[in-house]
Amino acid sequence: MTINERQDAIIEEFQDFDDWMDKYQLLIDLGNDQEPLDEKYKTESNLIEGCQSRVWLQADYEDGKIHFQAESDALIVKGIVSLLIRVLDDQTPQDILDADLYFIEKIGLREHLSPTRSNGLLAMVKQMRTYALAFSVK
Repeated sequence: MTINERQDAIIEEFQDFDDWMDKYQLLIDLGNDQEPLDEKYKTESNLIEGCQSRVWLQADYEDGKIHFQAESDALIVKGIVSLLIRVLDDQTPQDILDADLYFIEKIGLREHLSPTRSNGLLAMVKQMRTYALAFSVK
């Protein structure tokens, strides 16, 4: 599945809800459904700078694709990072670097986050793209 197909599926999922409290609940549920990050990856080097909550992001490069795992100590943030993983996991570094992450705007996420959470979202995207850039030169 391409990045855009994954984004379109998320947009469709969020369109089922009109109320933002329901959308927040969906984010929390998505975060709770995510596999817990192995303790060995909860290191200082995997912490994302710029997030108010603690967010750990692990990236592994295998067979030309990047595999992401993450966890956060905040429920909504855990949901946000799980959405990013759904979109960008198992993609090539170049596809990640070229991706226009339009789903963030389309589901209204950016406008419904506090400024600190919005900064955290940008920091998560930036870190995932940084991994993609690093793996693209290997």
